[in-house]
Amino acid sequence: MIYSIISRALWEEVSKGDTYAPESLQTDGFIHCSTAEQIPWVAGQYYAGRTDLLLLGIEERTLKAELVYEDLYELNELFPHIYGELNLDAVSKVMIFEPNADGTFSFPA
Repeated sequence: MIYSIISRALWEEVSKGDTYAPESLQTDGFIHCSTAEQIPWVAGQYYAGRTDLLLLGIEERTLKAELVYEDLYELNELFPHIYGELNLDAVSKVMIFEPNADGTFSFPA
């Protein structure tokens, strides 16, 4: 399973449809995702201070778009990227994703 961070408001909007195509699909050509182990670091880097987040659990085997694990930013770590729209029937979990009391993030238990 791979994961994607999304705001509650955006999820409420897109979950009414069949697919999700975030801005990164236009700007970067793919949807940024992470493994469970990568989520705390990614959240700390890009979502610090945010309290309006959800974590989407995505079943890799049911994705319709191509999934590629790659290191595009020379971090010496492979990140999952979805090259196309996310078909929402591949989302099997939606979890509240709030920071810890100290502002850091942990993967939800």
